Amino acid sequence: MPSLSDSFLQELRLKTDVVDLISSYVSLKKRGNTYVGLCPFHNEKTPSFTVYENTQSFYCFGCGAGGDGVSFMRKIENLDYIDAVKVLAQRAGMQMPDDGYDDSLSKKRRTILEINRETARFYHNYMMSEQGKVGLQYFLNRGLSQKTIRHFGLGYAPNKWDELLKHLKSKGYNISDMLAAGVVRKGEKGYYDYFRNRVMTPIIDVRGNFIAFGGRVLDDSKPKYINTSDTLVYKKTNEVFGLNYAKDSGKDSLILCEGYMDVIAMHQAGFTNAVAGCGTALTNEQVRLLSRYAKEIILVYDNDEAGQKALNKAISLFDQVDIKISIPTLSGGKDPDEIIKNLGRARFADMLENSSNEVEFAIMKLRRGFNLQTTQGKSQFASEAVKILANATPIEQDLYLSRLADELGIEKRALQAQLVEYSTRMAKGIKKREYNKIIDDDLRKTRKESFEADTSTVSLKAQARVIGLLMTYPDCYSLCKDLNPDEFTAGFYKKAYETVTQRIRDNLSLELIVFNEVFTDDEMGKFTHLVSVSQNSSNPKKEFTDCINVIDNEYKKQNSKSTSEMNDDDFRNFFSKKNT
Repeated sequence: MPSLSDSFLQELRLKTDVVDLISSYVSLKKRGNTYVGLCPFHNEKTPSFTVYENTQSFYCFGCGAGGDGVSFMRKIENLDYIDAVKVLAQRAGMQMPDDGYDDSLSKKRRTILEINRETARFYHNYMMSEQGKVGLQYFLNRGLSQKTIRHFGLGYAPNKWDELLKHLKSKGYNISDMLAAGVVRKGEKGYYDYFRNRVMTPIIDVRGNFIAFGGRVLDDSKPKYINTSDTLVYKKTNEVFGLNYAKDSGKDSLILCEGYMDVIAMHQAGFTNAVAGCGTALTNEQVRLLSRYAKEIILVYDNDEAGQKALNKAISLFDQVDIKISIPTLSGGKDPDEIIKNLGRARFADMLENSSNEVEFAIMKLRRGFNLQTTQGKSQFASEAVKILANATPIEQDLYLSRLADELGIEKRALQAQLVEYSTRMAKGIKKREYNKIIDDDLRKTRKESFEADTSTVSLKAQARVIGLLMTYPDCYSLCKDLNPDEFTAGFYKKAYETVTQRIRDNLSLELIVFNEVFTDDEMGKFTHLVSVSQNSSNPKKEFTDCINVIDNEYKKQNSKSTSEMNDDDFRNFFSKKNT
């Protein structure tokens, strides 16, 4: 099917300022001719994410993500190409063209979202009927009001094999799309509803789309919980339950807890900034998503052993991004839902208000393991506490060293000396590990290049440079008309070279936006980097010619079989390539 026209994409590019677009997701600071910020696609504390106003592109030197405005929307919102274009077109006040571009994947996603919305409506309506009152009674017994039940769209899946399937069929949906949505499964005897005899919680993304479901049994049978598997519209590691409401709470903080029911109970109690992960352990992707919507994360995990393990993992993940975290000391129940029921909203609010930061929390937990009435206990506790402070800021170190000195009756300078000694040892260890990592990375890179093309590093750099220069200085194309694409030995470089030169021959646009349909997200990152480092060449044509010579010489070297080693097919193949 036809693609989106260059003229439409160029107009969209002109109406979409990439700095303005990315600034709505990332805090950017101007640095010379570029803007920098913390990458939204990987965890970091030192900015390596760069936005180029002159090329309307971005590139992260930490993880390699890159592209233009469309690429950014694809990655940040987990959209396909067409949907990303649609979002930007709507943002720019542009109408999508009606000329039959390939919208099949986008249509499939829309159909799945429609099925999910209809499924949520079916579950809720069934629960509110006489047949589904067992589900309603479950939620009422948990202390939820009718208003809260409606607000979260809670429902009940019938204790029947194909009730939802028949309902969706009556609405005109086919089995293939139901399977793609994950609400129907195929068994030996035919198709059946995936969720049966369970209370249902719909999962809604930040744009208000119904993307998945979580189902819980009414008793203690196993499995207690089941969730929608990953689909075209849902990847559980990327989503956060309740964020669609919490982002509009008007608060700078988000309360992160473990379960859907905790979130729902907290919202009912007025803590409308509560959220939870989606049926999985907390992930880097969820941490980055939460960081976009809050300045502080309050970690409210269950008091049991599993909850405390999850809490420790969450702390380590949030340590990798630039965001404040707080940890309240909970009592009166094993989870927020139980605590609010037992002690009331006000007591729970006090616990949140008196939260510790991660340093205080770690030292508090550590303190429980030592007898501070003995000299040995004090000494051991001080030694371990200093290790915690090694990762704190200088201000935190000074503050907590003073507190520890007062608490333990130890001179502050003695604690400072131990901190310096430990930090020095740690720094040496990190330096050695970083050195070893560099060596390992170099070895892996060398092996990869040898395996991929048996090509010199100089030639690979020349191939990359040729593509970047062609994008920036297309007049250079006249110098490489005889260069065979097969001389580009790295797979992506060959693809990029053929794509760019074809557009030059056809006198088409070389704006980054037109390449999104051809390249994957990862390829757009590589491609953008090639373009960004090729700006402002002092003598592009000479540099281009030099690169071609390097590529050509390396290709000849790799194909330099002697006449005695070549058969007739070798001759024909080799010379036909050189003469095409």
